[in-house]
Amino acid sequence: MSVCEARRNKQLTGLLAVRSYITNSLSEKTYHRTVRSYVLRQGRITPAQERAIEQHWREFGIDYRPEQLDLDRAFGRPAPKILEIGAGTGENVVALAAAQRENDFLAVEVHRPGIGRLIRQAQSLQLTNIRVICHDAVDVLNRQIGDRTLEKILLFFPDPWPKKRHHKRRLIQPDTAALMSRKLRDHGCLYIATDWQDLAEHMLNTCDASPDLVNLAGKGCFSPRPEWRLLTKFEQRGRRLQHGVWDLAYSVRR
Repeated sequence: MSVCEARRNKQLTGLLAVRSYITNSLSEKTYHRTVRSYVLRQGRITPAQERAIEQHWREFGIDYRPEQLDLDRAFGRPAPKILEIGAGTGENVVALAAAQRENDFLAVEVHRPGIGRLIRQAQSLQLTNIRVICHDAVDVLNRQIGDRTLEKILLFFPDPWPKKRHHKRRLIQPDTAALMSRKLRDHGCLYIATDWQDLAEHMLNTCDASPDLVNLAGKGCFSPRPEWRLLTKFEQRGRRLQHGVWDLAYSVRR
């Protein structure tokens, strides 16, 4: 076997291992939930995104396991930890990690093309303060994140599930609001944004009713957009079309 053939075989083995891990991770059944807040769309992944996962998963990826993570060890240092749920293509979390290198950012996302793009961006900027988990966020919070661990949880533009029969799939429910508040440190913050008014009102009512969450804008009120929240291309397009965006900000008070 030539050196080139050996190198190609090694790369193929690594790629298949990553694909197998992500497939198994998303079908892992040790923690059973019957209702998911997302549908796993099999979008097209580019060769560059595929290479980013193959070559840099060990650097940026954290394998899902149903056991608590030592986040300081995962990032190689003690630092404030910020979790973004549904990081998409990583546009927001990568920008935050680049601007706030004193903080560590953990992104949770289930779609492989988005993960590939996130890793590619993080590698090109040589970021050391960002990691990604490819798994359901509620499982991650329940199994991998310790109580009173996080400084912030970010949830920007989650799936709105507009049809009434699908409202049970919305991520923010009384039990998940309580779960998120448990994972935040005292005075830690939960930040939410959506461009669906009905979903915004649902999340406002749900979080306002959570005993450990205090609405920073006042009960029943939405918050102004935090200056540090990236104005994404998606949101810029919505503004041009005069679509509304609603922000929420909560602090944990026990």
